[in-house]
Amino acid sequence: MKIIAATLFLAATAVPSFAQNADGSQNAPSRTPLLTDSNFEAVSPALDRYIREAILGDLWQRPQLSPRDRSVVTLAVLISRNQTVELPFHLRRALDNGVKPREISEIITHLAFYSGLGNATSVILLAKEAFTERGIGAEQLPAASPQLLPIDQAAEAQRAAGVERNVGPVSPGLVQFTGDLLFKNLWLRPDLAPRDRSLITVASLISNGHVGQISFHLNKAMDNGLTREQVGEVIAHVAFYAGWPNAFSAVPVVAEVFKGRPG
Repeated sequence: MKIIAATLFLAATAVPSFAQNADGSQNAPSRTPLLTDSNFEAVSPALDRYIREAILGDLWQRPQLSPRDRSVVTLAVLISRNQTVELPFHLRRALDNGVKPREISEIITHLAFYSGLGNATSVILLAKEAFTERGIGAEQLPAASPQLLPIDQAAEAQRAAGVERNVGPVSPGLVQFTGDLLFKNLWLRPDLAPRDRSLITVASLISNGHVGQISFHLNKAMDNGLTREQVGEVIAHVAFYAGWPNAFSAVPVVAEVFKGRPG
């Protein structure tokens, strides 16, 4: 177990390096294992121990979320916070845990809207390297303009009315883009299940401290199949990758959502 944990740890702490061409452009990144056991021993042996014991040896072994769900949540947090050092490992671990290439592609696309374009584009070269290494080609990626899933007209009308009432007087453009681009297009793309879209959205919001948006999206997530136990474990998982304050800040909002739902 110690050997496995050490292997995972060294992979997790590999730092991507970029070779720069004469014209200033960059080649695809290559993983350079700059953070080794000796590096941690010279700076923070305690952090080394916490990663091995608490994260790899405990958190990732807990049954409340499947390994696949933990990979999905971890990718969402790392992308949303632009924490690219650990992404090379976690992109590969996600593939090993059953996340399909088309789903990783959709996760990146989805988070461009929920965590910012720059955070999403910073993953492109890292994901390309992982896909190339695994022999993943364009045929395993989602179409740019697929046939969309059917929309729930009643739910969309209710959402749109609330946004128009609260946001319309301030930013009509935001209202338009939110409806036309996000809820009538992005959320209906078929290569990432609605539950998974909700999972990464909630994880992203918690990880960046956007508590004002959690209620709507957590209710949507639970409508899409996320259970209370899974929600609680998402918070615990996010605490390690985005910090305890962000996790604790989400708890009162999540508690209110739970109170307002049956069961």
